[in-house]
Amino acid sequence: MIKRDWWKNCDIGQKSDSEIVNIDRLEDQIAPLAENVLKTRELISCLEMCHHKAERWVHNILEAIGTEQANKGLGTRTPGQIHPKETLSKRVSGALSVWGAGCPISSIDWPIDSIQASVIHTCLEKRTPLKEWQVQRVIEKIRSWTGWPGSEQDPSTQYAWLVVGQNNCPEYYREHEDFWRHTIETMPFDDLKGLDGGSFSLGLAIYLLWTCHWKFVENLQIILEVIGGNLKPQRPFAACAWNISLSPLRPRMEVVCNSLKIFCGEQGSDKKNRHRCVVNTG
Repeated sequence: MIKRDWWKNCDIGQKSDSEIVNIDRLEDQIAPLAENVLKTRELISCLEMCHHKAERWVHNILEAIGTEQANKGLGTRTPGQIHPKETLSKRVSGALSVWGAGCPISSIDWPIDSIQASVIHTCLEKRTPLKEWQVQRVIEKIRSWTGWPGSEQDPSTQYAWLVVGQNNCPEYYREHEDFWRHTIETMPFDDLKGLDGGSFSLGLAIYLLWTCHWKFVENLQIILEVIGGNLKPQRPFAACAWNISLSPLRPRMEVVCNSLKIFCGEQGSDKKNRHRCVVNTG
């Protein structure tokens, strides 16, 4: 049985496990589902342990289940409200754009989280056409997440995937196919010293550069160091589904999961699988 779209974050791969199948059967028996139930299920399916506010997200899920009202989640922010991550993303994009334009960083050496903008310029070292092309891809990826999910509807913030096939260059990059191929064939993350996730390319790392990630700024530095010429970074690149064990929130989330298991066990078999809080802990 193929898992349904709303459980996209609940298990790895394309097939549902037995618990998900049982939940789907229960829901089929009581369909159609109320609007608040659908919104709660959407909250559950969007839970990511790598998110910088993952624990808060779990709180929102439990609150929605308890009150039967789901008022949090994606798209619920007040129109015009700016999230600190958006400000951070815009500063990063601005600093990289200054580098791409060949301007001195001294004009905008503002703080980016725990570092200064000049630090990310230092990572890139001497300018080359390849580096400029790769940095532009990083800018596009960051901009595609700034203001998300609204940015999905903005053509000016669309990001073209670098990795869509093993050997086929996407039409968007055909004019610079040599740069594209160099990017997807650069494998700086092929020796993770036993950490979970496996090998992946610079091209995939750029795609995995999500601004909502708990390690966004450090991941950005690692990518820029690779672009700058350091093909064996000393720090591990942590992203969604890669090196999740590095998350400082993992021990806390394991406590939360164990607590929820105990709670479910106390409710009796008829309700045991009614709600599932799934956290990918690697």
